Amino acid sequence: MLGRLRLGPTDLRGRRFPEPPHPYRNDLQRDRDRIIHSRAFRRLEGKTQVFAAGLSDHFRNRLTHTIEVSQVARTVAATLQLNEEYTETLALAHDLGHPPFGHVGEKALDEHMRRFGSSFEHNLHALRIVDELEERYARFHGLNLTFEVREGIVKHSREVPADAGPDMREFLPGKRPLLEAQIIDFADEIAYSVADLDDAVAAGLISLEDIAGDVPFAAEITEAADTQFPGASERVRFWEVQRQLMNLLVGGLIEGTVRAANAAGVERPEDVRSLSHRLAQLTPEAAEVKAQLRSLLVNRVYSFAKLVEERSAAIRKMNELFEYLLAHPDGVSAGYRESLENAPVHRVVCDYIAGMTDGYLRRIHAELLG
Repeated sequence: MLGRLRLGPTDLRGRRFPEPPHPYRNDLQRDRDRIIHSRAFRRLEGKTQVFAAGLSDHFRNRLTHTIEVSQVARTVAATLQLNEEYTETLALAHDLGHPPFGHVGEKALDEHMRRFGSSFEHNLHALRIVDELEERYARFHGLNLTFEVREGIVKHSREVPADAGPDMREFLPGKRPLLEAQIIDFADEIAYSVADLDDAVAAGLISLEDIAGDVPFAAEITEAADTQFPGASERVRFWEVQRQLMNLLVGGLIEGTVRAANAAGVERPEDVRSLSHRLAQLTPEAAEVKAQLRSLLVNRVYSFAKLVEERSAAIRKMNELFEYLLAHPDGVSAGYRESLENAPVHRVVCDYIAGMTDGYLRRIHAELLG
């Protein structure tokens, strides 16, 4: 379909520190494997997606969510004839910089860092992880990923403006990311919209009737499923609806992106960068369903009182721990203690807390503050 826009092996701009080629893996396969084998990737298992660990063994965490995003992204890339390995690598890295407790944890760390004239954003922190914080090689800090993967980590869900500061100038300010990177943000939204719906039904927060009432397309599927499978259980009926929702959204992303690319007349990957807009998009029908799902989740799930209470309690612990470590920086772990020689205390404390799992933060809070 869009193979002409595929990132090819000769298009790669290389690594910050040159390395000899591997005998049987290409550069993007090596980047993917370096991400999978990183500590930051493994820690995603202990970080909240929506429902905290311990409530159920079946709820998604940040790692299982990442796997689902990778599945959606690879399906789209394969159908569009884009570079699947590049797409998969970006999908696996897309949440690498998330702190404990999801987006509320990200907001709390950003508020702390702004006191010092800095900021915290999970995509930029993911870049910091792969460039600096992961220590696996003797010859350089970080994972030494290819430029395209590092650029995709930064730009898959945001633009780097033309007037970006010095630290962002290497990432082609004012230009769009490649198409493989553009589909990651939609794959993320599709994956969590459908998965959060599943977890919410399992938690008893919403029912299939609630979904059908807010999403007309789901009502049509429910009626068809009831006719085709009379007597099926509530869970089985929901899974029939869930599958069709996923198919509609993924198909909508594929179709919408093909339409946009053909309308733009782009012929090469570099043409994608030069456009004034992104090509990855949903069809109007799929976009409407996604918006309806988002509204349902915000109103019925994300704002559920018990979840809000849990998040508030968790952020109180994060805030208390941040303040304690600012005053007692020797309380960070040994590896971060070494960083205190070269970086300001608030930066080291932020890196330390951002890398924690939910459970580890609670444990360290209990050890240090009682």
